[in-house]
Amino acid sequence: MAKISLQNMEFYAFHGHFKEENVIGGRFRVDVEIETDISRAAESDSLSDALDYGLVYEVVKKEMKQVSHIIEHVAGRIMNSIYNAFPGIEHVTVTVAKLNPPVGGKMDHFSVTMTR
Repeated sequence: MAKISLQNMEFYAFHGHFKEENVIGGRFRVDVEIETDISRAAESDSLSDALDYGLVYEVVKKEMKQVSHIIEHVAGRIMNSIYNAFPGIEHVTVTVAKLNPPVGGKMDHFSVTMTR
């Protein structure tokens, strides 16, 4: 068993409770950790035996394009899509962070982390 991480994927998307966020958009960061058996890939040195990180990125990118009102929904969709696309995985952790959120003051980000 191993943990594969895709960290600090950054997207410009239109998620948010406020109407302006759905029009203007904002920056988001996504981290994904996947636990899976990598023994075949470690032995063969072949991408066909490994989890394709590029395909994981494409799954995240596709979900980030679909507008949601809250990042909890975005994180849940990403998690479900990863499980559907890669049936052999054991566990997934997804963190979606909204950078510079409109909260009336200076804040780096807020985030939601889901694990299944």
